[in-house]
Amino acid sequence: MTDQATQLPLHGVRVLELGNYIAAPTAGRVLADFGAEVIKVERPGTGDELRNWRLYAGDVSMLFRTINRNKKSVVLDLKSEHGRDTVLDLVRHCDVVIENFRPGTLERWGLGPARLEEANPDVVLARISGFGQSGPLADRPGFAAVAEAMAGMRHLVGEADRPPSRVGVSLGDSLAGLYAALGVVMSLFQRERSGTRMPLHERTVDVALYEAVFSMMESLVPDYLAYGLERQRVGGRMEGIAPTNAYECGDGHSVVIAGNGDSIYRRYMHAIGRPELADDPTLQSNAERWERREELDAAIGAWTRTMPRDEVLKALDAAGVPAGPIYTAADICTDEQFAARGMLQRLPVTVAEGDIREIDFPGIVPVLGDRSLPVRSLGPDLGQHTRQVLSGLLGKSDEEIDAIVNVTEKKA
Repeated sequence: MTDQATQLPLHGVRVLELGNYIAAPTAGRVLADFGAEVIKVERPGTGDELRNWRLYAGDVSMLFRTINRNKKSVVLDLKSEHGRDTVLDLVRHCDVVIENFRPGTLERWGLGPARLEEANPDVVLARISGFGQSGPLADRPGFAAVAEAMAGMRHLVGEADRPPSRVGVSLGDSLAGLYAALGVVMSLFQRERSGTRMPLHERTVDVALYEAVFSMMESLVPDYLAYGLERQRVGGRMEGIAPTNAYECGDGHSVVIAGNGDSIYRRYMHAIGRPELADDPTLQSNAERWERREELDAAIGAWTRTMPRDEVLKALDAAGVPAGPIYTAADICTDEQFAARGMLQRLPVTVAEGDIREIDFPGIVPVLGDRSLPVRSLGPDLGQHTRQVLSGLLGKSDEEIDAIVNVTEKKA
């Protein structure tokens, strides 16, 4: 353990991660980023399936390396007696268990909440699933795409004359992971503050993917019930707010401009050379501007197309109008703001066999101080820490470890 790691807020907290894909590993990543020791248990042979997602070279994807940074990898077969017994041994030494299996899976393996509590009466259990641990849909498998659809988000994404779209990342999984990490920290804080042993249900963090997405939907349901308003897809706009949209510039790049505040709007129209729109008495509120959004967007788009992106942004900045570039990965890699706050951290990684490169990875959020905390290690190789953890934490002999590893390898 480095001196730097011992200064992090969650130093001393040990987490057992029994998760695959994105949701539970995201929760584990957040806790690991801030100093928790996260032991990731992976199945023999393939490990977490995320190792092969968007894999363009080598045998471990950059997605896995990113989401599983700062963790240790231990290979165990949870369906075997050796694997289950070893997991329970690990639970005795952990503060937290995180899992995102389909509800009932841990119970079938003999690793349900009652068994975990028997092993460690103080353990905090975070469970992530598509629909939660209760309710009529609890036993259904769930993925982010389904959660985003059911929670109302997909209905609002895309153009009105086309089928619903999605954002280009697994947003539902990531949101659920963040909520799980927050729930874990709250449970640990409550446990520490109360000084007494809490019942198991108070130490169980139950995160449903669809609820994590639904919590982001602002006043979608209240607007429907109060006003009878069913929000619809409006493309790059935000319903009822104008003008705010994406616009193409003269050099082919695009920008987002959010000029919908009343005072900002007037400065905005002057900046694009349309003072008559700034002073029009029928365009002084968002509701009025929304009714004439097509006209306003046409005027703004005509202006942005007359100059390159950088000049558009410079003119808007001078006028105090919120605007920003629509970046690609290439743009992010050269941006001074990302670099200044440590949001691009260069680490060596094996891209393919014999090909080790220095690659920029996302920094740690939120920032504590003035820069992102450093990423200590990237997502580990499969089983990289099996012997270290079983020996150092559980005190198992080489012979005992060999027995566990040999059973695991036969299952691979």
